[in-house]
Amino acid sequence: MLSQSHNIAILYPILDVHLMAHSTFKITSIPVLVFLNLIGIANIAGVINIGFATSTPTVRDSNLQVQTVTTGLSLPTSMAFIGPNDILVLEKNTGMVKRIKDGRVLPQPLLDINVATENERGLLGIDVIKIRSLQKFSLYHVFLYYTKARSSDGGTPIANQLVRYLLISHPALGPDQGIMVGPRLLLNLPVTPGPNHDGGKVAIGPDRNVYTVLGDLNRQTQAQNFENGPSPDGTSGILRVTQRGNTVDNGILGSGDPLNKYFAYGLRNSFGIDFDPVTGRLWDTENGPESNDEINLVEPGFNSGWADIMGMAPEGFDFDNLVSFDGKGRYSDPEFVWTENVAPTAIEFLTSNRLGIQYQNDMFMGDFNNGRIYRFDLNAQRTDLVLSGVLADKIADTDSETQSVIFGEGFGGVTDLKVGLGDGHLYVLSIGNGALYKILPKAGLTAFNDEFNQEREQGREDNDNELFDLPEEPGTTLADNNNDENNVN
Repeated sequence: MLSQSHNIAILYPILDVHLMAHSTFKITSIPVLVFLNLIGIANIAGVINIGFATSTPTVRDSNLQVQTVTTGLSLPTSMAFIGPNDILVLEKNTGMVKRIKDGRVLPQPLLDINVATENERGLLGIDVIKIRSLQKFSLYHVFLYYTKARSSDGGTPIANQLVRYLLISHPALGPDQGIMVGPRLLLNLPVTPGPNHDGGKVAIGPDRNVYTVLGDLNRQTQAQNFENGPSPDGTSGILRVTQRGNTVDNGILGSGDPLNKYFAYGLRNSFGIDFDPVTGRLWDTENGPESNDEINLVEPGFNSGWADIMGMAPEGFDFDNLVSFDGKGRYSDPEFVWTENVAPTAIEFLTSNRLGIQYQNDMFMGDFNNGRIYRFDLNAQRTDLVLSGVLADKIADTDSETQSVIFGEGFGGVTDLKVGLGDGHLYVLSIGNGALYKILPKAGLTAFNDEFNQEREQGREDNDNELFDLPEEPGTTLADNNNDENNVN
């Protein structure tokens, strides 16, 4: 691609929803209006009509129910379990890692990072791996993705960073029952021009490597399929590194840095990545500009097509126009497309059978625009979604065509989904409602044995993890959240 035109639109920050003139956007809760005010676009007279509607989260399966775990969170973006009923939750603009234990937000955050907050910048992604248990002490590596600010929350952005912390958990370690220490910088990534398309989700893969995603930041490089553009710079990619931040093997697309960190490229922006527990394959959600949101199966070297393609490739498209890095990159069409924007976010495979055996290993996905959760079954090979009727073409042309895959609604802007450690229920994080919910069977229904979920979660423990026993490899950088090091604008 040699050039790109830019549509003038007012972006609804966080999930890049375009609010065009004379459009109507219904706000489902007062916290969403507060959020709009925080980033300075709430008062746009004559452009959008903001209405208020109260909604209660519901699911369509009459055998299931929604319970509120906690409320009062400030723009929560991501979460990770460290134990049964023990959850770490990130707040976008405060830069705080909060701990929710037995349904109660502990009085002090485990960590408070200086983060830039404009638009989609902030404290955005987390994953955790347990490395050791010593009597009442539990040790974890916590992988965080955030937009580092120069001096304070809301300050000048320095870089998007992937940083590993050591979490020491013990009931005697203060009100938050733990401390996070020893930050190690794993990836130092661009942040400008932005300020949107910062991605941020983090996932530890079945190979125990760390995966994260960064959108295009409105740049035009070869990673965005600009053939004559500059070399890839970390944008528009799903990036993969070891738990020390090193390149995995020799890289997929090339040996130079940061091209050797790319697992996939050609992404406009993404707020959801997860691995299929059956096959180990990676899937993502991607956000289109004014249409064509996507779900993708992400094979190594996957080229998602942006900025040449969003949605299905048009008939007659010349794929030679895409950047392939000497044939190492490969384009494939999405597995599902919404013609009308829903702003897809988190994606999660339900490894548990606690909601019913019919849901085990199915794909669940949240959206921001409608506060919905979607559910997709996969074929026997787990390479395609099982779709029929009006969705047989893999495209939802209208909102009415999505009805058959809606699992729940009224969640007020879903930012994360996770299977609960220990109970196997589906947990839902809402940025609009500032709340954490869980979906579980109604009282009196038979509970299922959940051997698969327990085995998978046990696999998340690294009791033999050499990362705790060995010194850092040469070249590993100590992250400093209080100065201006590593500015990679």
